[in-house]
Amino acid sequence: MDAMGRSTKSSSEGSKTASGTPGADTALGSDFLQLDIGQAPPGGRTAWLADRLRSAIADGRLPVGTRLPASRVLAGELRVTRGVVTEAYRRLAESGQIAGRGRLGTVVVAAPAAPVAPAGPRESAHEASVPGPGSALFASAVRDGVVDALRALPCRIDLSPGLPDLAAFPRTAWLRAERAVLAGVTPADFGYGDPRGAPALRRAVVGWLARNRGIRADPDEVVVVAGVAQAFSLLGKLLRAEGVHRVAVEDPGSLGARQQLEYGGHTVVPVPVDAGGLDVGALRACGARAVLTTPAHQFPTGVVLDGERRRELLSWATAGGVVIEDDYDAEHRYDRPPVPALRSLLPDGVCYAGSVSKLLAPALRVGWLLVPPDRLDAVVTAKRYADLGNGILTQLVLARLMDSGELERHLRHVRQRHRRRRDAMLRAVEARLPGARVHGAAAGLHLMVTFDDLGAGLRDTDLAAAALERGVKVHPLSWHRLTPGPPGLVLGYAAGAAHEVDEGIALVGEALGTLTGGG
Repeated sequence: MDAMGRSTKSSSEGSKTASGTPGADTALGSDFLQLDIGQAPPGGRTAWLADRLRSAIADGRLPVGTRLPASRVLAGELRVTRGVVTEAYRRLAESGQIAGRGRLGTVVVAAPAAPVAPAGPRESAHEASVPGPGSALFASAVRDGVVDALRALPCRIDLSPGLPDLAAFPRTAWLRAERAVLAGVTPADFGYGDPRGAPALRRAVVGWLARNRGIRADPDEVVVVAGVAQAFSLLGKLLRAEGVHRVAVEDPGSLGARQQLEYGGHTVVPVPVDAGGLDVGALRACGARAVLTTPAHQFPTGVVLDGERRRELLSWATAGGVVIEDDYDAEHRYDRPPVPALRSLLPDGVCYAGSVSKLLAPALRVGWLLVPPDRLDAVVTAKRYADLGNGILTQLVLARLMDSGELERHLRHVRQRHRRRRDAMLRAVEARLPGARVHGAAAGLHLMVTFDDLGAGLRDTDLAAAALERGVKVHPLSWHRLTPGPPGLVLGYAAGAAHEVDEGIALVGEALGTLTGGG
């Protein structure tokens, strides 16, 4: 099983990683079932892990046929000795629920006759104008298409937020899965399918969300969409039909998401974000009936919606508010435990949107949308009339990657690469940007930096323009604000190698020095 048939010390409850070194380069907790080893009682980690696995098998999050993570992988993610995991697996094997299948790994083979109550997720409680092409782009007020205009400009180094490591796209695995799909499809598969998406992908998405985001759903509840942008478009039509024309958004928050709502005819209402996330009291006071939020990793600040705010927001939703949860990059985390999705806590009150844009590539244009049952038919109808459904082959290939475990392997691979680049950016910011304060370093694909004072009436758009003149693309923080706030930059680190990140920040520092007279 990799866990079965090997001799281990069943009493091992150590907290070292598999390498034996505390604090190894792994994230705290595991995306698999949202496991957080901090929930385990001292000396009882094996029993705790076995109970969590048994509960997930009983309630359907791990259906028969699901392959469990290799014991060394799960031990590394949880920062426990491998013996803790292998002993937990052994206990489930003895009860006949899992079994080793050779090269296939450890597989769920049976569910218990009586359901076991799952352990509830623990809520986290944290957590001067420059000449050249940049001047025209950054000097005027933020306009539609400004992000696309910046994206189209040539540059040496792109530190724009929102870009994953595109060079790491798993081409070999994708081609292998594509060949297998093409070998198995029938002529009927090339016809018009279900506008909700291919059944195989909807089933795979349900499994992915159960394992990695703590969400329990039925495949019939999933609507496959052309990225989160289309999810917002479909939800916008739904809200307008319900008479909702004002939508609250986080401030600061995503410029792209805000413009998507405005293009759909909505008035966006800013709600402040602080160290606890979205200010739910301000949300109640603004009178908007819907809110777009990024609770697991707020964009761009990186804060996590804390436990008390989560309860307040879900109470607001229960009273009739519409929560749109944009789970845009929750898989990418480095120094904190996984955060459960809001949808996992209130399925009937949260519209949930996710995609593979930050995990594989935006070019795939594949995402998913889950809405409460009373809104599902309206969303499916809107999707049907929008495009009759996504392309089938990409859906089937993605489903195969999810079902085979290739997507989890890819996530582990890029997480390591992203972490190295994140660390390189942190070092560079400390060395090259005096006075910069870093926010949101524990997760995601970007950092936010703020400056208490740029000096001499300078704006963050001036700094972004000066950086672009040196061949570096960054986002000024003011682009993502609706109300005034400290100047800053939003800096993506995932798309380039560590040395490019370091060089890019050095050039931003050079631009800052020139503007302030320090260089």
